[in-house]
Amino acid sequence: MPRPLGDLEDAVMTRVWQWNRPVTVREVLEDLQQERSIAYTTVMTVMDNLHQKGWVRREAEGRAYRYTAVSTRPAYSAALMNEAWSTSDNPAAALVAFFGMMSAEQREALRDAVRIVQHDDEAADAVVATAEAEAAEAEAAAPAAREGEDGSGEHTAGPGR
Repeated sequence: MPRPLGDLEDAVMTRVWQWNRPVTVREVLEDLQQERSIAYTTVMTVMDNLHQKGWVRREAEGRAYRYTAVSTRPAYSAALMNEAWSTSDNPAAALVAFFGMMSAEQREALRDAVRIVQHDDEAADAVVATAEAEAAEAEAAAPAAREGEDGSGEHTAGPGR
C-alpha cells in the first residue's frame, strides 16, 4: 500500500498523470512556478524521491532524465481507499459512513462501477462454467479412449502391434 503523497509530491504527480508522457524536471518546474515560487533543485529532489519510492520511472536523456508515471491516479486513489477500508475494525460501518459522504454524482459513479464489476464477474463465471463443462466432457471421453476401440480393455497401439 502506498503511503499518501505529500502536497508537493502530489502536485508533481498530478502533472505527470495529466500530461501522460515522459516529462523533465524543467517542464514540471515551469508549470509549478505558475502557482508558487519553487527552486529547480526542490523539484529535482521531489522527482528523485518519487523515483526512489517507485511512483515514476526515469530514462536518461543527455544530462537530464525523463520521468514517466508507473501507475495511474485512479489506481493510486483505489489503493488509498482500500488501505483505509481494510484497516477499519468495522469495514461495513466504514463503507456505510463513506457512502453517506458521497455526492449524488459519486454514488452514481459507484453504481456504474459495481455494474462493471458484476458484468466482469458474470463473464468470468461463464468462462469458468464453459471450462468445467469441457473438462467434464473430456473426463467422460477418457475411459473409452483408455479401453481402446475394441472395447476389450486392452490398450491398442499403432502400427507394429
